[in-house]
Amino acid sequence: MVIVTGANGFIGSAFVWELNRAKIPVLACVDLVSQEDRPEPLAKRQFERFLLKSELWDFLRRPEVIQKTKWIVHLGANSSTTETNWEHLYENNTQYTQRIFEWCTEHNVGIIYASSAATYGSGELGYHDFLDSEQLKPLNLYGESKVQFDRWALRQGDRAPKNWYGLKFFNVFGPQEYHKGPMASVAFKSFHQIQKAGSIELFKSHVPQYQDGEQERDFVYVKDVCSWMLELMEKKPKSGIYNMGFGQARSWLDLARSVFRSSRKTENIRFIEIPSNIRNQYQYYTCADMNKWIAAGMSAPKWPLEKAVADYVENYLSKSDPYL
Repeated sequence: MVIVTGANGFIGSAFVWELNRAKIPVLACVDLVSQEDRPEPLAKRQFERFLLKSELWDFLRRPEVIQKTKWIVHLGANSSTTETNWEHLYENNTQYTQRIFEWCTEHNVGIIYASSAATYGSGELGYHDFLDSEQLKPLNLYGESKVQFDRWALRQGDRAPKNWYGLKFFNVFGPQEYHKGPMASVAFKSFHQIQKAGSIELFKSHVPQYQDGEQERDFVYVKDVCSWMLELMEKKPKSGIYNMGFGQARSWLDLARSVFRSSRKTENIRFIEIPSNIRNQYQYYTCADMNKWIAAGMSAPKWPLEKAVADYVENYLSKSDPYL
């Protein structure tokens, strides 16, 4: 059975959907946000119980839980790239994950945890998941909290679970992200901008190498990410850190135009200034190197940008019930 943390969030609730589809029993969904406060993401899902984050440790002490649990998929974290409270991030994103990792080691349980592409910083060394984590220089404290755990995990050697996987998520978008507010994807924001104003706002470029809207990201659909996590549980490749991206950089204009086409609206794009508080941290290019993943015998992505946006807009965002 599987325990999923961050289960009432974006990728977590989508992964519970994937586990339900595969008929893999979910022992517990864990989150900081209760089902009463956010009922929609898990409303259609099947699982044995819901736990608040503070209730997890007492639950993990139970002998029957130790016996039943085969995997913990730890996706819970403060994922705000603008968070400035380092002590909070270190406690929630680094130390909390260490504690789960150690529990999995002690009880021979596999763990999949969320790292982040933010660990790569400006990308001056590239976006290769074989890079020495000690060399990486994140641009924000969120990325720093994630890379510090990656470094710790890689130092554990024999003190690690038999099967452990840290996943560096790139620009994940898709159903279930609706509660994320400012941290929601541009695909989600663009759809609603079109509905409200008939236009989409994109950031201007502040460097000469890129024209406005030509900044590039590795956009990956949440359905690809969820199928990959399930595949890790089934195939159990070599433990370590893996990128989770499509493996192709696409421009913001590509994304915006896909949203217009899927919404059947006339293209109308306006460019705005990058806010000063994030301008120095803004990335103009990201692209996941997926060679290590493919070499491990894992599946290639199945959702290119245009196909993914069409599925997202037509089958979810345009519906009265947009949830998986």
